[in-house]
Order: sequence, then structure tokens, then C-alpha cells
Amino acid sequence: MDDFGGSESWMFSVAPGFIGIMFVILFIIMIFQLFNGAHQWKKNKVSPRLMVPAIVKSKRTKVWGHVHANDQQSSSAAYFSTFEFEGGDRFEFRLSGEEFGMLAEGDSGTLTFQGTRYLGFARKDPGVS
Repeated sequence: MDDFGGSESWMFSVAPGFIGIMFVILFIIMIFQLFNGAHQWKKNKVSPRLMVPAIVKSKRTKVWGHVHANDQQSSSAAYFSTFEFEGGDRFEFRLSGEEFGMLAEGDSGTLTFQGTRYLGFARKDPGVS
């Protein structure tokens, strides 16, 4: 008889079922995310393209890292900026790194967007009232 009294056999009967359930849950999450993304894309596509006066209120960056099998490390970043409209409402958009770098907090100008999709920001010349 083994030291565990035969208790390790549960791993061979329960583990495959557990792994199968986790795979199904992961698959359902991936499908849900895919449908969510497609729904948001469609919603943005039918939304009107708006050009409104706005001020850049804040900027933030989200950075995450990856470690690959050969011990190489890499990182990725996402860039966000919050704009405030004349009525005081605020909205955060995801931007490219290039667009993010061109904005400064406090910039005022015309924000162009469609639904949740950022399309651009034309800075107002500070000398023009």
C-alpha cells in the first residue's frame, strides 16, 4: 500500500473534469468578449460623428509586462486621456501613443469622436479668443 492510502487516485478522476470545466469557462469568456467587441464596433459605426469643444483634463498610461518561454521580457502600454465638455461632463478615450504624446493636460480645442471611438483633437490656438 502507498503512503497516501490511495488518496491520490482522486486526482486522476477529478482533475480531467476540472480542466474541462475551466476550458469551457475560458472559451465562453472569449466568445463573450468577441461578441462584446463586435457590438461596440457596430454601435460606434452607426453613432454620429461629433465635433465638440473640450479640455484635456487628465492623461494616464496602463503598462503590463510579459515573460516569454525563453526568459525574454516585453511590455505593452495603453494610453488614455480624459476630456471635459462645456457642460462639465467628462469622457475617457483610448488613444494611440502618438496622439497621447501630442496632448497636454489643460489643452483646449475641438474633440472629434464617434461613440466611444476617439477620432482626433484639434488644439485651439492660445492667441485666439
